[in-house]
Amino acid sequence: MTLRLFAAIPVPDILHAEIRRLQKGVPGARWRPHENFHITLRYFGELDERRAEDLDAELANIAMPPFELSLLGSGWFGKLDPRALWLGVRPSAALSELNARCERAARKAGLAPEHRKFHPHMTLAYLQGTPIDKLTRFAERTGGFATEPWRVTHFTMYSSWTSRGDANIYEPEADYPLL
Repeated sequence: MTLRLFAAIPVPDILHAEIRRLQKGVPGARWRPHENFHITLRYFGELDERRAEDLDAELANIAMPPFELSLLGSGWFGKLDPRALWLGVRPSAALSELNARCERAARKAGLAPEHRKFHPHMTLAYLQGTPIDKLTRFAERTGGFATEPWRVTHFTMYSSWTSRGDANIYEPEADYPLL
């Protein structure tokens, strides 16, 4: 059996209502449900159980202190062919360090290196056929969006699978405390 895994920081429940208020006015948007609000640290892909156990052990060895994080601004991926709408993350050296440590853990567990540059964000919606002018209007409306900082005290390994209706389901598999 294989699992599709990724490590992420869950966005706290206290911010969900504030974020959900942004989810309107964009045709072709498939808005993400609040239980999927997270900031991906590292996508690991399909792993067999043995490799997943090795990865879990390496992630459990990550030691760093808790830190503050907040969401800031918005944008989309796919400049001329938009595919996802996102909320940005205020720059954070601690977040970049946690991403780097997740990358090192993945390499120690035998995974191939991630070649894409880390772009911390929270996916707000997947897009299909969304006109650029509607995205531009959304970005103008939400460009100044910012949340209050929250304290990141752990990160989570999630499994991901697709249910009927093409919806992604994310299941927490393990939490890793920051001490």
